[in-house]
Amino acid sequence: MSDKLVVLAAGGTGGHLFPAQALAETLVRRGYRVHLMTDERVRDYGKSFPAEKTHVVHSASPSLKRPLGLLKLFQGYRAAKAILKIEKPVAVVGFGGYPSFPPIYAAAALGIPCAVHEQNAVLGRANKVLSGKVNVVAASFPSMIGLPEAAKSKLVLTGNPVRAVALNEKAAPYPGGGRFNLVVFGGSQGAKFFSDFMPQVFAQMPEALRKKILLTQQCRDEDLARVKRAYTEFGVVAELQAFFSDMPKRIAESHLVISRSGASTIAELGVIGRPAIMVPLPHAIDNDQLRNAQSFAGVGAGWVCPQKELEPKAFAELLARLIGDHTGLKKAAESALSHGKPDAAERLADVVENIIARKNAA
Repeated sequence: MSDKLVVLAAGGTGGHLFPAQALAETLVRRGYRVHLMTDERVRDYGKSFPAEKTHVVHSASPSLKRPLGLLKLFQGYRAAKAILKIEKPVAVVGFGGYPSFPPIYAAAALGIPCAVHEQNAVLGRANKVLSGKVNVVAASFPSMIGLPEAAKSKLVLTGNPVRAVALNEKAAPYPGGGRFNLVVFGGSQGAKFFSDFMPQVFAQMPEALRKKILLTQQCRDEDLARVKRAYTEFGVVAELQAFFSDMPKRIAESHLVISRSGASTIAELGVIGRPAIMVPLPHAIDNDQLRNAQSFAGVGAGWVCPQKELEPKAFAELLARLIGDHTGLKKAAESALSHGKPDAAERLADVVENIIARKNAA
């Protein structure tokens, strides 16, 4: 038992674990101990998470149409409650996704101060339900769509915490002229789409413009050879990899980014300060990626291009126009910084300490 233990509940995907990791790093610096409560996918994403213990609990999407899922969720709730009774944390913070259901419900039942953090501009389904159980709903964007009326008094704007590797590139100076550094990336679905689409875009460009570009692009392993051949044919100087461990540094060195618009991507673009052409994932739940992109573009930091409307020639013309407007891109980079919240992890840690203090004062 410790009066300085905080349990973080986050599903085993990067979108949930990265902000949880940033908060964990901040809490540890403030003298807290941290445990992680998550699902089985943590093996893929949680290797660097700074937790003393990782508790894997069952979780599933709650639906009356899926009785086995409800049973799994109840089993997770019982397991989480038993763990919390033993560990006695001073607070529990959830980061959305159904794996946060059992820990937050268990914490609320035990009277432990708790909060949820929403990474997207649209309140996720799990967090929407949990908003009635927690003390605070922490938001990443200035406005949140879907927040129940009863929970609006709990809303606190913190921003979306980013990893230390992104904070290391905070407000990086915008590159000068010369060769144009273009970075293209997206999750597995985004990487596949861009691997198919971007060679078509370069095929529509004048040769002189293609030769001006230094391209960094994320591709899935199975697409690397095909995309490399296409770029070699077009005379595009490109570095292609399935994964770039130093992606924030590459973003900092870029003039422009082309990407999906997941919450962590938008947060890192805002902290580093780079303009982006955003192609939201077309089938994202609740259209959250579209809303994220619209928020970023709304301050003048980027351009939203729905995937179904993309056409190689028009996109090549947009790229050519932006490449030729260094002053406009630099201004967009400054606007991106206005959207970013580099102190988001500190703000969220303040929220945690505030709910602990309120509990102690009661």
